[in-house]
Amino acid sequence: MGLLVCAIWLAACTGKTGTNKNEQTADWKTEFRKKLPLLGHRNWILVVDKAFPLQQSAGMEYIYAPEGMEAVLREVILGIKTAEHIKPIIYRDRELEFVKPLVGAKADQLIQSTQAILKGTAVNTMLHDSVFKQLDREAGLFKVLVIKTNETVPYSSTFIKLDCGYWDAAKEAAMRKEMTR
Repeated sequence: MGLLVCAIWLAACTGKTGTNKNEQTADWKTEFRKKLPLLGHRNWILVVDKAFPLQQSAGMEYIYAPEGMEAVLREVILGIKTAEHIKPIIYRDRELEFVKPLVGAKADQLIQSTQAILKGTAVNTMLHDSVFKQLDREAGLFKVLVIKTNETVPYSSTFIKLDCGYWDAAKEAAMRKEMTR
C-alpha cells in the first residue's frame, strides 16, 4: 500500500498524468463507438470546431477529440455508415462558403477535404443561428452528442441528424395509409 501511495505522489510531483495524445485520441474514439449503438432516429451527432460553446441543455453530451475536423468527421461518418440502424442527414453552416475568402487556403482545404468525406451524401446548409434554435428544441427530447475538435476554421462544424437506417419515409407513408383503412 505504501508503494502505491509513493508512486501516485511521484507521478503528481513530476506533473505526468499518464495520458498522452495517442491515448486521448483512442479514448474519444472508444467513447464514440460505445455511444453509437445507443443513438437512433432523431438523435444528433455534431462534429464541431473548437469555439463551439458548451451548452446547458440536459440532452447535450460532449466528447473532446484532440484532432482536426477531417480526422474526426471521417471516423464519425465511417461509424454511421457501418451501423445498420441509422443513416445520416447532413447539415453544414451556410456561412462557411462566405468565410473562405477571409480565412484563405486553410478554409478552402478544409472544405474540399470534408466534401470528399461526405461524398455521396446530400449536404444541406442552414444559418448557424438556426442550428442552435433547432438543437435547443430537440435536445429537450433527444440526445445530441457533440464531438468537439481542435479545428479553428469558423463555421466548419458538421451537424448530423440521424434517421432510421432500415425504415424510410415511403414505407412510413404506406404504413400510415394502410392504418387508415
